[in-house]
Amino acid sequence: MSEKQNVEQLSVNTIRTLAIDAVQAANSGHPGAPLGMAPMGYTVWQKFLRFNPQHPEWAGRDRFVLSAGHASMLIYSLLHLTGSPTMTLEDLKNFRQWGYHTPGHPEFFHTKGLDATTGPLGQGAAMSVGMAMAEHHLAARYNREGFPIFDNYTYSILGDGDLQEGINHESAALAGHLKLGKLIWLHDDNSVQLDTATLKVESEDTAERFRAYGWEVLRVQDGNNLAEIEAVIKQAQGSKDQPTLIQVKTIIGFGSPRAGTSKAHGEPLGEEGVRETKAALGWEYPEAFTIPPEVKAHMDATERGAKYEADWNALMDGYRAAFPELGKEVDALLARELPAHLADALPSYEVGGKPMATRNASGEVINAVAKVVPGLVGGSADLSGSTKTTIKDAGEFEAGTYQGRNMYFGVREFGMAAAGNGLSLYGGLRPMVGTFLVFADYLKPAFRLSALQMQPVTYVLTHDSIGLGEDGPTHQPVDQLAMLRSVPGAHVIRPADANETAAAWGMALEYDRGPTALALSRQDLPILPRNHAGVRKGAYVLKDADSTDGKAAQVILIASGSEVALAMDSADALAKEGVAVRVVSMPCMEVFREQDRSYRDSVLTPGVKRVAIEALSKQPWYEWVGLDGAVIGMDTFGASAPAKVLFEKFGFSVENVVKVVKGVL
Repeated sequence: MSEKQNVEQLSVNTIRTLAIDAVQAANSGHPGAPLGMAPMGYTVWQKFLRFNPQHPEWAGRDRFVLSAGHASMLIYSLLHLTGSPTMTLEDLKNFRQWGYHTPGHPEFFHTKGLDATTGPLGQGAAMSVGMAMAEHHLAARYNREGFPIFDNYTYSILGDGDLQEGINHESAALAGHLKLGKLIWLHDDNSVQLDTATLKVESEDTAERFRAYGWEVLRVQDGNNLAEIEAVIKQAQGSKDQPTLIQVKTIIGFGSPRAGTSKAHGEPLGEEGVRETKAALGWEYPEAFTIPPEVKAHMDATERGAKYEADWNALMDGYRAAFPELGKEVDALLARELPAHLADALPSYEVGGKPMATRNASGEVINAVAKVVPGLVGGSADLSGSTKTTIKDAGEFEAGTYQGRNMYFGVREFGMAAAGNGLSLYGGLRPMVGTFLVFADYLKPAFRLSALQMQPVTYVLTHDSIGLGEDGPTHQPVDQLAMLRSVPGAHVIRPADANETAAAWGMALEYDRGPTALALSRQDLPILPRNHAGVRKGAYVLKDADSTDGKAAQVILIASGSEVALAMDSADALAKEGVAVRVVSMPCMEVFREQDRSYRDSVLTPGVKRVAIEALSKQPWYEWVGLDGAVIGMDTFGASAPAKVLFEKFGFSVENVVKVVKGVL
């Protein structure tokens, strides 16, 4: 074995031993996958990945997603060995402990150098599809001859579990259809999973499945053969109009007493098992967490990473000089800058104007802001005509015409939302994804990752209540909004009219710490007085008690969306019976909750009885009405009938609101 081969194998074994030492120190974790994956991880990071450990956010870098996130010690070891200033040896020694950069699964905002949060199987690889879409789109729009400023590869390492998840089928099919070259997935093909051998749960031909999707499929027969892995990745890089799946035959828990068995998956090896594994690997260092000096020198990527970034920065400088206007636009995109006067681009609607469904108003707003926010891209899961997410005259994102801003995802809600996360994580783009609110069930895990990764993806969720009508309870959302509102860091906005919808879009574009879900109506709603400032605070007084007799409000009606108009009509009816009513529109509970106490009390006066009205689950509203208030909402599924009939039958009528208010008083 040559000196070069010696240091390469020693480096691979250093990755392996750091992983098993960390798992053993934590007495928790997954040692098997890093032991098997180490050779491919080493090869990708040492031979191919363009990145700068000192500046991991550098926009021109290649992307790497460890979809099999339980193998997190693989990527933590690689970050440390290649020179990350924030991934210290102390972090490795304190794997899975409070306050360190080594959580059990990779977390994008917690650990510098990661390109995505992974662990929920399938989603990492699915997000890499979105990253590849972003690279293709930005390259098609902004690259010019001699200036390939967007030109990177996207790599993902995934396991058998990733490939079994349903989202994998959605995302792989989409990537193949779009002919996303420079997307390379490496399959850790070890034939073992947590419960059992894979042959107990699958008999499909994975290679043929991917070929049917339009992928190039390559194979590495010996997952420990570094030269073979390198040669096959080079071959994959040559595929410009197909994504590539590389099946790498590995042994889970390689070198350990549990090698090749499910026992290697998710349990520490034990002190004796660690010793036996190190002996099998020919590891000569008795101390845990040892990094041989030749490995430290060999794997340090600081110098080459700085050169990669410097070369790209020089290319960008030349681009700015040759194309100054485009250069400014690219810089603004990468900085996520919004136009200084975004509010001026938002449409305004006059009280008394023609009633409008908020989904239609959203469509108008999308087309207005798209003119001043060039990073706005996206589409829907086969529902763009219904969700009104089409950007007019902006082209379609298709194989060969990647510059289009309108993206078709097919009936793949989960894959669409995961791609939205990838589009956002790549940088420069502000993705929107759309479907009916009831199908938020299908995309919820990706919505959760949008929040966990603090990604500003806008979810356009239309047909937002029993107001959908005749399609019946299978399509009428009742519980979905409560589910979305429960996600930390997410904003859920249900606007009451076209003016609130315009304000909601402004909020969504400005909110950069998580996703925004817009719940929009199918039915037309009356235009209410414009109060952008109130909407931006989450809730505001739309109509106060008539002060002609000096009587303060005896009850506060709180509503969102289509039920705000009902609250207004009910307030008028109650006023005729001598009951003073304040009407509060609450489009966004999360934002209202963030306001200071004095503002919240100015809207929801302490001591005044409250009744909430929303044609969805009652659950979230008890926070605002208290134990002595009431909620008019849905305790059952809906039914198939015209919307007007449904609202009447389920108690969303002036008569019922008046009855409930009197009962509360």
